[in-house]
Amino acid sequence: MGKVRQNASQGGKSNKVMQFLRKYATITFAKSLLFEPSRLPVVTWAILLAELLLNVAVVLRVPYTEIDWVAYMQECEGFLNGTLNYAMLRGDTGPLVYPAGFVYIYSVLYFLTNYGKNIQLAQYIFIGIYLMQMFLVLRIYSKSQKVPPYVLLITTFTSYRIHSIYVLRLFNDPAAIIFLYAALNCFLDNKWNLGSIFLSLGVSVKMNILLFAPAILLFYITNLGYVKTMLQLAICAGVQLLLGAPFLLTYPLEYIKGSFDLGRVFEHKWTVNYRFLSEEVFISRNFHIGLLLGHAIFLLVLSRPAFRYFQNYCRLRQLQLQLMPKNAEVDSQKRQKQRRRKQVQAGSQENEEKLSPDQEKFLSAFEKGLKMNSTGPPPVVEEPSEEKYSIHFDRCTQLAILPIFLCNFIGIVFSRSLHYQFYVWYFHSLPYLVWCTDFRTSVKFLLLAVIEFTWNTYPSTNFSSLLLHMCHVAILSGISRKLLTKH
Repeated sequence: MGKVRQNASQGGKSNKVMQFLRKYATITFAKSLLFEPSRLPVVTWAILLAELLLNVAVVLRVPYTEIDWVAYMQECEGFLNGTLNYAMLRGDTGPLVYPAGFVYIYSVLYFLTNYGKNIQLAQYIFIGIYLMQMFLVLRIYSKSQKVPPYVLLITTFTSYRIHSIYVLRLFNDPAAIIFLYAALNCFLDNKWNLGSIFLSLGVSVKMNILLFAPAILLFYITNLGYVKTMLQLAICAGVQLLLGAPFLLTYPLEYIKGSFDLGRVFEHKWTVNYRFLSEEVFISRNFHIGLLLGHAIFLLVLSRPAFRYFQNYCRLRQLQLQLMPKNAEVDSQKRQKQRRRKQVQAGSQENEEKLSPDQEKFLSAFEKGLKMNSTGPPPVVEEPSEEKYSIHFDRCTQLAILPIFLCNFIGIVFSRSLHYQFYVWYFHSLPYLVWCTDFRTSVKFLLLAVIEFTWNTYPSTNFSSLLLHMCHVAILSGISRKLLTKH
């Protein structure tokens, strides 16, 4: 009888191993990891591990290039020495032009890196920032189930410029963008207050986060109504007042003018997107007003379909809340079935232990007969799988993310000037935006590849900047045509 139990135990383990191999050690499963968006949560951990190794290799093998880090440290050093007048906080690259959140974050980095001298430690810190941001980005993509994993694998690992911005340049743009993606994750999880705090923290590092503001304001109104929207705006304003308090209470005009200067004109020599314009046209006021008008017109035209997307998202989330008790009941029934099955199995084991001597003799003789007559392994009997009932409500994330990403993208298209570090403002949303068009897959990859080429062309040329605009216009027209024809 003991041999029967042992053989049964070994057979059970063997069956489980074979079932595991048949399910996962197959070409079909490997293909699903690459092509099925639902598999992205599994692929995420492989991406993060590979990114960790890649970024460490970049830090160890590629020389660091100084651009703004020393200036950041000088600006924060002035603050740490007691200077609260923004007009007097300067570095090698000019005056301090970022809000108070930037000052606090880089002041912490100032102390952690031995007054800014330990560059390699700063690079490892930025690797951590990069990995946290990638996790937040991939979490959104996993929820939406819109983009196949192989697309994210290709775009993530082939972008030299993005890895350079994070670990070889130490710009402040990544510090702002990580707060933005933290805020979006909170909004999708219905953690509105925390999301508003993160959003305002991002603005406190760099004002480019305001490019998302029109869509997020509409998102607030659709989901929360006007009264609760005012509460979220009050939270955002409160964070800004709290962070800026030391400067606002001493030199308020200098702080507001220095950190929120919307009229600042960039130098033509650093532009990535308008190299083909003469410097005279580039710095002209009429050019800037024209871009602002174009920006506003596109936001207004696409606000109606964006509002409908948000409305549908809100309705689906409400339906999810209504069905939660029913889903909980189904889960409870499944757990009860599993408990009953275990009880039956336990009861059968007890019955086996209480076999009579005659029954044990019969089983022993039956086992010998099996050994003599068997010509192969016993057949594997699989239990019928339970029917699964599931509704993927997280896929309605697509209705929220597209308008928010598109709002930022419109701001990028009509930006007065893009510098190389600004690539992080929209890089991680590009695969999503491109996959929201009706272009063929080859065209989608071509657009992503050409955009990457233009951002890696240094210094920018007339040709590269024109190419960048052509790609931007193609993506914007593709999404707009899809949105406007449906609505």
